[in-house]
Amino acid sequence: QVQLVESGGGLVQAGGSLRLSCSVSGVTFSIYTMGWFRQAPGKERDLVARFEWRGSSIDYADSVRGRFTISRDNAKNTVYLQMNSLKPEDTAVYYCAAKRTWDASSRYTYWGQGTQVTVSS
Repeated sequence: QVQLVESGGGLVQAGGSLRLSCSVSGVTFSIYTMGWFRQAPGKERDLVARFEWRGSSIDYADSVRGRFTISRDNAKNTVYLQMNSLKPEDTAVYYCAAKRTWDASSRYTYWGQGTQVTVSS
């Protein structure tokens, strides 16, 4: 099993920044891909960014490319999502997730509980 715990959400004004953290524990050797998702009220959960747990491949959604950066601290087993130039449309619950493959069509196996990000205009 893998446990994921997000933190760092909050309320910020448009144009501001937030950094989300995802603490990863458990059977981490089984992880191949880590991802950040978000879900706004009444909308589907969308992938924001993903990266290879032990590699260098990174993907970003078009809506956040150039504004958001996904990274990790190996020593702390923590994944970060740095969010800059935030917009009201970035308001959502943000989730980190993990899975055992890089295949984009495969489902994520492990999920955190989510953290709320609210961007005011």
